[in-house]
Amino acid sequence: MTTATTPGQGPLTGVRVVELAGIGPGPFAAMLLADLGADVVRVDRPGGPVLGIDPAHDVTNRNKRSVLVDLKAPEGPARVLDLAARADLLIEGYRPGVAERLGVGPEACHARNPRLVYGRMTGWGQDGPLAPRAGHDIDYIAVTGTLGMIGRPGQPPALPANLLGDYAGGALYLVVGVLAALHHARVSGAGQVVDAAIVDGTSHLAAMIHGAVAAGFWQDRRGVNLLDGGCPYYGTYETADGGHMAVGALEPRFYDRFLTLLGIPEHADARLDRARWEELRVAIAERFRSRTRDEWTALFEGTDACVAPVLSLREAPHHPHLAARGTFTDHGGLTQPAPAPRFSTTPTTVRTGPALPGADTAAVARDWDVPALTRDQDTGGRE
Repeated sequence: MTTATTPGQGPLTGVRVVELAGIGPGPFAAMLLADLGADVVRVDRPGGPVLGIDPAHDVTNRNKRSVLVDLKAPEGPARVLDLAARADLLIEGYRPGVAERLGVGPEACHARNPRLVYGRMTGWGQDGPLAPRAGHDIDYIAVTGTLGMIGRPGQPPALPANLLGDYAGGALYLVVGVLAALHHARVSGAGQVVDAAIVDGTSHLAAMIHGAVAAGFWQDRRGVNLLDGGCPYYGTYETADGGHMAVGALEPRFYDRFLTLLGIPEHADARLDRARWEELRVAIAERFRSRTRDEWTALFEGTDACVAPVLSLREAPHHPHLAARGTFTDHGGLTQPAPAPRFSTTPTTVRTGPALPGADTAAVARDWDVPALTRDQDTGGRE
């Protein structure tokens, strides 16, 4: 039976979102909402992007529309409040108290729209001793214990780019929070504030590990455990050409298949003997260094040995499985990850390229019935 699709742009079609321009997790969260079909209006500031990235290549601004508002101009806050009055969600990523000083904090917005869900994205959270302090992803994940888990023993912790804090512990928790609060608002009629702090979300991500430590299953130090590189059959190995292969052969049948294909079945009984793990690691490493990454990929392809090549960002879109699923897509000359997850009835897609600052002011003024947006632009923010 074929499931009919619903006309629209995704499951959040009809939801209106105001995004106060920032960097990192806020724009990513707003992109995810836009990918899911929400009408996201990004309020950009005059003067260009904060990090100097060409807006035409910033895929975190795809599927959005942009208006220019100077929040420090006399009419700037009023225009944001006009948008908030017509929105379901608002996302901001300022330090605590900044939105209030600008006149667009939760109290001012809820005075205009009591049903509004006001999402706040910060590193340290809205309260606590560090709340007013500056920081970045690396600082937030450091104090949660998660950064200290990653890397080899006797070496400094390895940096997982800004994926773990900004995006996993930050943006994704903000999206979960605002969607849960949106559901509540539609049931009760009451909006609320969602305090999404990277320190909270990143700590929450490690819930299973905390339980494993309490149970004595996980040692509270890096590089010695089952899933952190301590286990020789769950890790990465260099190949003859300088590439790498990833091994995740945890279960007995996968482990046996892995050793057989690798050519060292005599080490099968070392699986549960931690005293022999280093011996096993050396044997695995020596074998992987005997062939190239592509040769090993071909050997393990189509097996249940749980082995995969470690690809670069440019290589990933060409992997046969990802290509078959359309995990990446090309839009406007930019190769980028396609929207995720997937929906059987309300499919999503990349509808538009990155929103250019201010390019959609006239359309948003019309669609959201905020004509003053264009008037402000024509008068430079002065009335």
